[in-house]
Amino acid sequence: MKIAFVGKGGSGKTTLSSLFIRHLAANEAPVVAVDADINQHLGAALGLDETEAAALPPMGAHLPLIKDYLRGSNPRIASAETMIKTTPPGEGSRLLRVHEDNPVYEACARTVHLDDGDIRLMATGPFTESDLGVSCYHSKIGAVELCLNHLVDGPDEYVVVDMTAGSDSFASGMFTRFDMTFLVAEPTRKGVSVYRQYKEYARDFGVALKVVGNKVQGQEDLDFLREEVGEDLLVTVGHSEWVRVMEKGRSPRFELLEADNRMSLQALQNAAEDSYENRDWERYTRQMVHFHLKNAESWGNAKTGADLAAQVDPGFVLGERSAVPQHS
Repeated sequence: MKIAFVGKGGSGKTTLSSLFIRHLAANEAPVVAVDADINQHLGAALGLDETEAAALPPMGAHLPLIKDYLRGSNPRIASAETMIKTTPPGEGSRLLRVHEDNPVYEACARTVHLDDGDIRLMATGPFTESDLGVSCYHSKIGAVELCLNHLVDGPDEYVVVDMTAGSDSFASGMFTRFDMTFLVAEPTRKGVSVYRQYKEYARDFGVALKVVGNKVQGQEDLDFLREEVGEDLLVTVGHSEWVRVMEKGRSPRFELLEADNRMSLQALQNAAEDSYENRDWERYTRQMVHFHLKNAESWGNAKTGADLAAQVDPGFVLGERSAVPQHS
């Protein structure tokens, strides 16, 4: 299942996503973690030092390889150069699985050893000085969207994406790629403002959204969140001495995380699993095509010099039946 963490900058979404990833690893679940935030901090939150985090291969730098591999023998895609971030898979496309080895993972993913297991970590790469005045950050997360469009995941497999802050996630159709979106909100008006934006934008696309209240210090904070977000409030997370120690660069064992916070993480997993049971692969594919056609018309056709609507395979539905292993 695919899970996104979103929220206002500084809300603690990267910390929460890293804790959730550690929780899944402790439960022996296969995990691919993706840092898709403009501020690349997920590696550090998972225990990497500065050198290790800086050495993560940026997905954007490997976009030609990603396109060439995913294109496979799809006759509707004339060349890898005509693929854009929203290009959907079709007959002949290569698909990704969470628990496999493939050239995309070999180039873009690195294994991170956690206390209770290993996970794969991928990163878009930071916004560099050479990007200033030339490109926007959304061009970097295009590699993530393309991979998600070609990824078939099962109920016991997890893809966890730490998204860019605020409502920037709606600059593409990637917000529809997730079985569950956890919005991390502080008990402040600014903290819940992103929730209102997300709720409004996501309403028409059936996006499953739950709020995780962070930095909650008492009943007044809890009452505020309940009043502002209602039934969308799933759990709250309070002060964590474990997190304070971790953020100072130390590495406490995950088993020492406070019991109430571990219970909150289990509640997140339960909610994601419940949402995955309702996944409609046909709707999932239809939304993918919808955003591809919008992008093709607005900029993709002009950029590539091709009619990208022709890339859509009308008879193809992404799902378990389409996931034939392809390693060539």
